Amino acid sequence: MKPNTSGKRRKCPLKIQTEPENPNPHPILQKKLQAERFLAKGSRPWRPPRRTAAHRGGAACAHAFCGACLSGHVRAKLECGGGGAVVRCPDASCAAALDPELCRGALPSEVFERWCAKLCESLFLGARRTYCPFPDCSEMMVADDDSEECVTQSECHGCRRLFCARCAVPWHAGVTCEEFERLGEGERAREDLLLVKAAREGNWKRCPRCRFYVEKSSGCLHITCRCGYEFCYGCGQQWQLIHDGCPGA
Repeated sequence: MKPNTSGKRRKCPLKIQTEPENPNPHPILQKKLQAERFLAKGSRPWRPPRRTAAHRGGAACAHAFCGACLSGHVRAKLECGGGGAVVRCPDASCAAALDPELCRGALPSEVFERWCAKLCESLFLGARRTYCPFPDCSEMMVADDDSEECVTQSECHGCRRLFCARCAVPWHAGVTCEEFERLGEGERAREDLLLVKAAREGNWKRCPRCRFYVEKSSGCLHITCRCGYEFCYGCGQQWQLIHDGCPGA
């Protein structure tokens, strides 16, 4: 080793011998090392999972389940619809029915509301039921009397809008149910219903082929539509060379 003649202190390199890592540390030590690595990366340290609260679903049995299992069981039973509104205990050896109020704390609000709605419907299985046709309402209603007469114009108890209970559509003012049923799917708007009402009042006829309205001001019953189809203005049948016995003749 050469002597130091510069007068400056020379730093002597130090070698620190570290112990090699144990490839199979104790489980507790291993979790501690993992926590230290997470902290070094700025992440949250490892913590053992919290135990979820157990929920009793029915008063007739002592079985308790976690919220996720209980909620998934009720949701699956409501979606399959095979057992009606009664949901049994998830334990295969138990036939007790679950109580919605006891399960409420473990259920999402939409699942709880669907379950209650099904229970209400099950109370009126033998009654004549109808639903409000407006998508933002869908209120269920039951006929007040036991008569066989078909109810047509009705008022929803929820949204207070008029609808036809026979056709299950918003009320078709000025158009009978028979006329409404003869209309196509694309002909049932409010403007179309006004046209049907005007056609009935003006005694217009509809071409059997193209469904275009025709108004006869004068002449015979032989009508040639703009589509080329020939029909009788009185009975609506296809025009024949010999056309007698028509009620409109």
